[in-house]
Amino acid sequence: MAVSTGGSEDTPMSDINTTPLVDVMLVLLIIFLIAVPVVIQTVELNLPKVRYEVTTTKPENVLLSVKAGPEGCEVYWGTTRINSGDLLDQAVKKLEDEIERQGGPNAAGLELPEVHIRGDVNTPYRCIGGTIFTMQMAGFAKVGFISEPEPGPAPAI
Repeated sequence: MAVSTGGSEDTPMSDINTTPLVDVMLVLLIIFLIAVPVVIQTVELNLPKVRYEVTTTKPENVLLSVKAGPEGCEVYWGTTRINSGDLLDQAVKKLEDEIERQGGPNAAGLELPEVHIRGDVNTPYRCIGGTIFTMQMAGFAKVGFISEPEPGPAPAI
């Protein structure tokens, strides 16, 4: 049995020894097989069952419609188109008027109005996200979305 030394002493050996590479790969495979189940642990939760509920629209709530237009995002307060600067001013005024109507900021049982956003399905997220941000900057704590459920029977609980 002969051992190859790569030919004469003047020519370098061109064979690559892959045994150490395979050993390292097998060790990494074993480490990953042990580590993956540890990483994928989840917390046991009992998530709420979702059911479509009819939204009760109160007169003090703000209804906004958001869609993408030819010159950017279009936001409508009710049916009136409004730009982002006026949206913030009008939202702050609406919230201040509602707080004063209920007896001031220290009144007991103060119920702040909500913002209901109807977004077109083709609207970019930046338009809706910007509207949410503006309304939260104005002081509205509850911002919700109005959607249209798929036709068909209501899901069972």
